[in-house]
Amino acid sequence: MKKYIHVVFCLSYFLTINSCIAQETSNKNEYTFRKDDPNGIGKWYMEREIARVMGFQGIEWLDRPEREQEESTSKLLKNMNIGNNDIVADIGAGSGYHVFKMAEISTSGLIYAVDIQDEMLAELRQNREKRNAKNVKIVKGSELGVNLPKNTIDKVLMVDVYHEFNFPKEMILSIKEALRKNGKIYLIEYRGEDVSVPIKKIHKMSEKQAIEEMKASGMRLERNIDNLPWQHCMVFVKE
Repeated sequence: MKKYIHVVFCLSYFLTINSCIAQETSNKNEYTFRKDDPNGIGKWYMEREIARVMGFQGIEWLDRPEREQEESTSKLLKNMNIGNNDIVADIGAGSGYHVFKMAEISTSGLIYAVDIQDEMLAELRQNREKRNAKNVKIVKGSELGVNLPKNTIDKVLMVDVYHEFNFPKEMILSIKEALRKNGKIYLIEYRGEDVSVPIKKIHKMSEKQAIEEMKASGMRLERNIDNLPWQHCMVFVKE
């Protein structure tokens, strides 16, 4: 009997070890590494090089006066059809350009402002205090997750930030967990198909590339609202 138990234990142990090794190998295979674009980090996901993160030094660019004219940010918020009670998360919120506009719409809801840079978080806190935006909650995320409660978010906004995620698949899986059953991701990216958009290539994404990457994390394109001057407004839902 003891011999039988020992054999079963050993078999279980080796199956567990092999499973862990296979999982680790699979995770490693998600990403490849090679140098190409000087504005990239040399890490690739599904044949796309990940762009360098725009640092907190770019706050002035985020808050530039001409942004509404260039990006039709008010139209973007209309596209999201935010309700008075919606719980919305802005991932890569920066200084809160979109956050505080959404807070004025969802007055009885909650807006999560998620960022990983301490300097951006400090700016968000200052802006929240200036505006007395009590329905804004500031969250420090990580490279691997958004640190949001599960099954609570109605809508997620990501504006020109996804292409900079160091771990894009892990981030989308984390966001997917935070979304309610019928929750939506609004993925805003400069159009990679359009050479006239005056943004560096590595900071753009094509609709095709976005669909492939989001599908790998269990999200499907519901529609691409094609009414912004330079950007895709792609709406993704759980498959």
